[in-house]
Amino acid sequence: MAFFTAIFYILAIITGVATFMAITRRQAVYAIVYLILSFFGTALLFYLLGAPFLALLEVIIYAGGIMVLFLFIIMMIQIRPSAQTRGTTLKQWLPAILLGGIAFSLALVMVIADPATQIHLMPSMAGPAEFGRFLFQQYWFPVEIASFLLLIALVGALYLGRREKKPPAMQTEKAP
Repeated sequence: MAFFTAIFYILAIITGVATFMAITRRQAVYAIVYLILSFFGTALLFYLLGAPFLALLEVIIYAGGIMVLFLFIIMMIQIRPSAQTRGTTLKQWLPAILLGGIAFSLALVMVIADPATQIHLMPSMAGPAEFGRFLFQQYWFPVEIASFLLLIALVGALYLGRREKKPPAMQTEKAP
């Protein structure tokens, strides 16, 4: 059990550091990369604790869907990099590469070791269909509010990212 405890704490540190790096980055693209890494760390924690379905939902919904939406919003707004941040160096990407490499190697170790058979937790007897039915019967309003907020964010990004068409400059001809 000490092996999986060590993996748990390493994943918790990776998730915490990636989240801290996401909060402290000045460029939005770097912050999103760190946030995606944080979501993958959270998914690995779910998998380690015996909830592979929640781990899959974490990867598909958060890391896959919402973060891609954020990247599209940033690309639509077309944030111009400042003169200080123009050169992308390995120093800027090194923490993400290091944290991602450690998280990937731990994921590989967990899949090979298969902790779902090692840890005896009380299993839930609800399948995905029952989970979906429960979610949309009990929590349909918060789900709709979240989807509405994402729609508002997308419309706002489209509005901010649109280009204003400037009228052609008036050409004045000098009379002879």
